[in-house]
Amino acid sequence: MTMARPALDPELRELLADMPLISQLNPEVLAHLRQLPSTPIESLLEHWQVDRREVTVPAGDGAQIRLAVLSPAHTDRTTAAPCVYWIHGGGMVMGDRFSQIDIPLEWLDQFGATVVSVDYRLAPEATGTTLVDDCYQGLLWTAEHAAELGIDPARIIVAGASAGGGLAAGLTLLARDLGTPAIAAQMLICPMLDHRNTTTSSRQYSGVPGVWTGEMNAFGWRAVLGDLTDDAVPTYVSPALANDLSNLPDTYIDTGSAEVFRDEDTDYATRIWAAGGQAELHVWAGGFHGFDALYPQAHVSATARRTRTDWLARALRPHPNA
Repeated sequence: MTMARPALDPELRELLADMPLISQLNPEVLAHLRQLPSTPIESLLEHWQVDRREVTVPAGDGAQIRLAVLSPAHTDRTTAAPCVYWIHGGGMVMGDRFSQIDIPLEWLDQFGATVVSVDYRLAPEATGTTLVDDCYQGLLWTAEHAAELGIDPARIIVAGASAGGGLAAGLTLLARDLGTPAIAAQMLICPMLDHRNTTTSSRQYSGVPGVWTGEMNAFGWRAVLGDLTDDAVPTYVSPALANDLSNLPDTYIDTGSAEVFRDEDTDYATRIWAAGGQAELHVWAGGFHGFDALYPQAHVSATARRTRTDWLARALRPHPNA
């Protein structure tokens, strides 16, 4: 029996009709996807007034983690800028520090924010807490070099999409528990939060081709968890496991009604509220996974992006005592 599913937004459905879709990921498909050429960073940045700097920072095990530091060109560097620490998507198995970079570049352009994007190691080559630890080391370096980078350490926002959103949530939990560095707010865009893959929405989007399906989600989680058993999965890896969501910074979560992560994302916002925290949640009707990144020209995509930007404008206001 076919499971009922929310309908796609009509404009998105028409755009998606021309996109080749798959339902499964396996090592062979992943190897093929990883070989597809990325858009050169010069092309990605050619329409933006951006100064770019590449740095490497040591991970906990001594590996070198790359960071791209993107700051507005021709600006007054005497004023401390806000910072968006960006974590890319790709199911924890694909992507690099320039994936979905157009999203934070809009904030660089609008708010004069410096964007720091981390090239965390990918599964299955890296497993367990390695990915979130890489993100943490990059964030720690950013905060420690705030004066050198010209950023305001009180206005560092952690943001990410899909797997990057899940890693952003895990990173924020980790920074809270370690007491440093300070995170002003977290923006979780269709975040990948729960390795259990058992929600209604994960079942609704299994067994059908899509941008990110229940089967693809299971593959991504198996890749990152490696040999970990369910009872040994750290909350920093699968943030939905966290029992304590108190004392988190202001949080923005959005998702589509027609995607795998809908229910785990709405549950995460609900539990932040239950812990006394502040979360803003948007479920975009008819949105599939990553709709606004794939088709930013669609009406619902433009609305989603504008709504995020409006929230970010509030989150990035200078502290009244600064």
